[in-house]
Amino acid sequence: MTDFAFPFFFNYPPYFTLQPVKETRQRQIDLWSDLILRYCRHNKEYTLSSDPADDSPLFYNKRIERRLNREARIIFLSELCQRGNAQWLDKSQQQCLILWKKLGEWADVLYSFIRQFGLQDSVMTLDELSSGDDVKGTELEGVPNALLLEVIRLLEAQGKAQMFSGDGDVGVKFS
Repeated sequence: MTDFAFPFFFNYPPYFTLQPVKETRQRQIDLWSDLILRYCRHNKEYTLSSDPADDSPLFYNKRIERRLNREARIIFLSELCQRGNAQWLDKSQQQCLILWKKLGEWADVLYSFIRQFGLQDSVMTLDELSSGDDVKGTELEGVPNALLLEVIRLLEAQGKAQMFSGDGDVGVKFS
């Protein structure tokens, strides 16, 4: 995987501090929102932490010795949640599921995969859908269970899937 090219503002120290002027802060939120999505897509990262002790290169620029604090991380990630590009995984807002594709787009990817390989009326586990032989080299490879569950719930609501569980495993039948 090639190195990620950070945008110009990433080396500008004020962008690591929440800006007090409304228009400037909105621009800051927009820039960070775009950066988060591009970075996560490039690196196939699905979850981010709001913990400032997390030294992710996304939130910590070693060159200028600046890091986003928890408040800024929560504001930026919450903005992505409002836009439909993220979901908090816990009430304490410690972990956030990043959706560089919105849930509907992920549902289309999964259902297209199922149809392409003729897997309708088959029962598959979450593990098979993210790390099975059939998904190697596809967009589904490595997708975390939290995301798969949300996508499958959406497909269930559309009448395209039925989810069931047993013995600690989740199975899905697609129609």
